[in-house]
Amino acid sequence: MLGPTELRRLATYSRRTRHCAGETLAVESDEVMGYANVTSGTVKLSRVLRDGRQQLVGLQFAPDLMGRLFSTESPLSAEAATEVELCRVPKEVMEALVLSSDRLKLRLLDQSLKDLDEAREWMVTLGRKSAIERVASVLLLVATRMGGADAQGDIVVELPIGRADMADFLGLTLETVSRQMSRLRHEGVISVQGHRCVVIHDIDALKGRTG
Repeated sequence: MLGPTELRRLATYSRRTRHCAGETLAVESDEVMGYANVTSGTVKLSRVLRDGRQQLVGLQFAPDLMGRLFSTESPLSAEAATEVELCRVPKEVMEALVLSSDRLKLRLLDQSLKDLDEAREWMVTLGRKSAIERVASVLLLVATRMGGADAQGDIVVELPIGRADMADFLGLTLETVSRQMSRLRHEGVISVQGHRCVVIHDIDALKGRTG
């Protein structure tokens, strides 16, 4: 994607950081000082309403870019949903590279278009899908982004968010999410091991359940 000169420049200024689950990575409306590539783990994005309520609006996985380019302040808050490793780059360095590299521009445009497609799909999920379809959709999203949706046989997925966050993300109650997880389990589509480990036994059936 980048040439040798660009890669050397990026390596000179970038640094890797590790973060524990629950650690704040960015705060809505704070000044943007840099950007970060998610190299491992999952980041959850949220907006805070005027009355203090918080809405989970998205998840980011490797190799997503965290932060909106050329913004002066962060439009969202970001928190490590799991243990996360980031490759951080100062704002001025990343923006200069983007302006000078057509390949990097195309890569970021591709990610932006994928983000837009996911946002549109999520509008359908929240606006039209039933509770079972919403829960199946988020399970499929995690399996796909973690690279397991095309695997053969059982697919083991460690959910990056708990059921309370899942309910917030899906616009459902915690009780409803639990009921739909139980329904998928009774149908033999999934099984649950512990609090967050889900084994998908039939990925095609799960896809069918997404509506």
